[in-house]
Amino acid sequence: MIYRFLADSVLILHLLFIGFVIFGGLLALRCPRIALAHIPAACWGAFIELTGGLCPLTAMEVELRRIAGGAGYSGSFVEHYLLPIIYPAGITRDIQFGLAAWVILINVAIYGGLVYRWRVSRSK
Repeated sequence: MIYRFLADSVLILHLLFIGFVIFGGLLALRCPRIALAHIPAACWGAFIELTGGLCPLTAMEVELRRIAGGAGYSGSFVEHYLLPIIYPAGITRDIQFGLAAWVILINVAIYGGLVYRWRVSRSK
C-alpha cells in the first residue's frame, strides 16, 4: 500500500513538473528569480521530448508500481485521470517534436519579453 501511495505521489510530482516546464515562464514574468529554476527545467523538458528519453520520475514511478505488485491500482483516481495526461496513448515522435517546439517557442517568447522589459526599465 505504501509503494502505491509513493508511486501516486511521484506521478503527481511529475504532473506538477510538466506544468512548471510549460507554464513556469509565466511565473517568471511576475517573479524573475523563478527563471533560475525554470530555464533548466524547460531545457530538460525539451531535451526529453526531442530525444525520446525517459525522465527519472517515470522510472521511479514504474519501479514503485512494480514493487507494489504491478498494475494493482486500477481504481486509483490518480491513475485514471492523470496517467492519460502524462502518458497519452498514441503519442508519436512527431507529436513529441511538436511538444518540444511548443515549449521552446513559448519560453523564447516569454523570456524575450522579460529581457525586453528589463532593458526598457534599465534605459529609463
